[in-house]
Amino acid sequence: MANEQKQLLEQIDELVWQEKQDQLQALLSDQRSSDVAEVIELLDNEERRAVFDVLEKHMAAEVLEKVDEATRAVLFDLFGEAELTRLISELDAEDAADVLGEMDVEDVEDFLEQMPADEAEQIKDLMSYSEDSAGGIMDPDLVSVQENATVMEAVNEIRDQEVDEDFFSVYVVNRLGQFLGDVRIRSLITSHADTLIKQLINTDSIYVNVNADQEEVRNIFRKNDLIVVPVLDDDNKLVGRITADRIIEVAEEEAAEDIYAMAGTDAAELENVSVVHAARVRMTWLLPCLVGTAITAILYIVFKSVFIESDFLSVYLVAIAFGPMIAAISGNAGLQTSAIVVSGLATGDLAALDIKQVFTREIRVALLVALSCGLIGGIICTLLPNLIGTPIHIEFSQHLRIVMAFTAAMFSAIMVSTSLGLSLPFFFRSVGIDPAISAGPLVTTANDSISVAIYLSLTFLLI
Repeated sequence: MANEQKQLLEQIDELVWQEKQDQLQALLSDQRSSDVAEVIELLDNEERRAVFDVLEKHMAAEVLEKVDEATRAVLFDLFGEAELTRLISELDAEDAADVLGEMDVEDVEDFLEQMPADEAEQIKDLMSYSEDSAGGIMDPDLVSVQENATVMEAVNEIRDQEVDEDFFSVYVVNRLGQFLGDVRIRSLITSHADTLIKQLINTDSIYVNVNADQEEVRNIFRKNDLIVVPVLDDDNKLVGRITADRIIEVAEEEAAEDIYAMAGTDAAELENVSVVHAARVRMTWLLPCLVGTAITAILYIVFKSVFIESDFLSVYLVAIAFGPMIAAISGNAGLQTSAIVVSGLATGDLAALDIKQVFTREIRVALLVALSCGLIGGIICTLLPNLIGTPIHIEFSQHLRIVMAFTAAMFSAIMVSTSLGLSLPFFFRSVGIDPAISAGPLVTTANDSISVAIYLSLTFLLI
């Protein structure tokens, strides 16, 4: 925690304990809502209650929106229904929709019934879209005029806006509300008041469909250096806009989701402060991994029986010592490949979208890596038993065959793992699953079983 936040936390603790509400209110009134939100996450419920009691209503609403989901869930229980309604009413429509989206459907209906009809209708419209779509992250507040309007009429439209929003463009629509283009504020300022908007309109404006995925929208912003983009429905009618600050939030969410998926967990564990809840979310990923490792154990047991029946138990005991090395190296090689592909798919990189181009590059890289690791691993496999000494005796020719099997298996396992790392992200993406899952523990566990099977099979065949 930054020194400023740490100092603020200590001051709040002291003032709450001393019950100095006036001083606490004065302290908080000079703070940014984002800083207060960070501190709120570290307070207990009694202190949170004391802080919200002295916060100005609009700032309290902003703090409620900025805290993490787990803290917000606790605040839902801490506040009464009437207080929550007042706070949510202070939020912009898109922020209110996000907060209400974390509540149960029945509670949402109760809240909306208590809000002004026009606000409730606007929030309902936003909540009808997928939370990961352009419609789910858009701001419905915008300035639009028809093409036959004058510059003065457009300026008056901006002046009449009651919301505290920054507008970068005036959007131009036809009489049916369909989007025609935009006019930058700079053009309005530098043009004569009687100039018709249609003379200033930029018809090459970039826009997004209301159902576009938020990741796609983020990539459009990044590639075109946009500040704001209009959102259209399927009939090309203007329904909202998305600003760069919202895209920053989206980028953070997408990055966090990918990290969680690659680590074998889910952002859902942060929706609740309960450690039981977090453990349950993680176990939904770890249980399949347990099954996968059990399969690997079964393979070791089956191959042990095969080696014993052929009177090669000593060979088996030496060979299995190097099994984890193959599984670990090949798994990491596959993880490196899948990370490259997943990153490219997430950013919309055309090179990453072309599976043929990616395959050509990554297979060549994998060949070099597999050859290098196979040779180095073979040397280790040759020298290590002699350096540390072992009571298990095997003939030199048998040890040489183990080394050959190890080298070939290392090469083969890395190639198989790399192929999985290449193909699975594209497959998951084609069926609508987050490609980042392909880099998670499930795939790594599957690779363990495959690499062990390859290694022990080659060892037995060569012996």
